[in-house]
Amino acid sequence: MTTDIGGAELVVVPDPEALAEQAAARIRHAIGAAVQARGVAHLALTGGSTAAGVFRALVAAPREGVPWQRVHLWWGDERFVPRHDPLSNAGLAERFLLSGPDGRPGIPIPADQVHPAPCDEALAAGRDAEACAADYARELLALLPADDAGWPIFDLVLVGIGSDGHLLSVFPASAAFGRREWAVGVPAPDHIEPHVARVTLNPAVIGAARAVLAMAQGAGKAAILATIFGPQRDPLRWPAQLALRPGATWLVDRAAARALTAILAPVDTGGR
Repeated sequence: MTTDIGGAELVVVPDPEALAEQAAARIRHAIGAAVQARGVAHLALTGGSTAAGVFRALVAAPREGVPWQRVHLWWGDERFVPRHDPLSNAGLAERFLLSGPDGRPGIPIPADQVHPAPCDEALAAGRDAEACAADYARELLALLPADDAGWPIFDLVLVGIGSDGHLLSVFPASAAFGRREWAVGVPAPDHIEPHVARVTLNPAVIGAARAVLAMAQGAGKAAILATIFGPQRDPLRWPAQLALRPGATWLVDRAAARALTAILAPVDTGGR
C-alpha cells in the first residue's frame, strides 16, 4: 500500500520482516544509482532494533550488483558511549552488518570507508560530546560534497522515528536547529531513553540529502505517526516532519500505521 504525503512516499508493509526486506532493497538500489552516477555512495545509518533487522536483510541479500567497495558509511547520530557499549549505533552495525577480522560474515566495506563518530577517542581524551561532534564535522567536511546552502549531501540518509517525533538525535525544540555545524553535541535527554549524551548530524542534512528513508514499526509508533502525518506542520515540535519531502520514503508496518486510516483510505478505495 503506497500513497503520497507532503511529497514523500508512504509505504505500508505487513510486518517488521517485510519492512527490513523493503528497506534493504531500497538501500541496494540507492547505492547502485549513486555509484553509477558519481562513482561513490555516501550512506548515513541509523540505530535501534529496526536498523538491526535491516542490517540482517542486507547481509542475507545477494552481493552481486551492489558495489559495496565504493560505499562510505556514516552515522546520522550516535550515543556518546564506547563502541563496545550495547547502546552504540556503530557497534550495532559492527555486530550485524559489517564483516570483521575474526571472519564474522557481513558486508565487506573497506575499513577506511567506515566513519563512526569518534566517541572512543573523545572519551579516552576526557572530551565531551560537543568536541566529538566537532571532530566528526571535520571528517565530514573533508569527504562529502555540499549543496549551495553549505550542507553535506548524502546519497541516502536512514532515520528511525522516535515516539516523541524526533529523528537523528534532534529532539523537539532542539538547539541543533539554530546551528551551522554539520554535526553537533546533544545533552542527555531527560524525556526519552537512553539518557545519554549524543552526537548528531545537523537536521539540515535531511533537506540536503538526495534521498531519505524513514522507518517506523510497532504499535508504539502509531500515535506519533498520526501526528506527524496530520494537518499541523511544525518541524521544531515534531522534527520527523523534516522527512516529509520529495525524495523521501517512509516504510511503516501495519501496526505502526493503524492510526493512519484517514490518510490511507483513498489508496484503499482507489482501485490501485
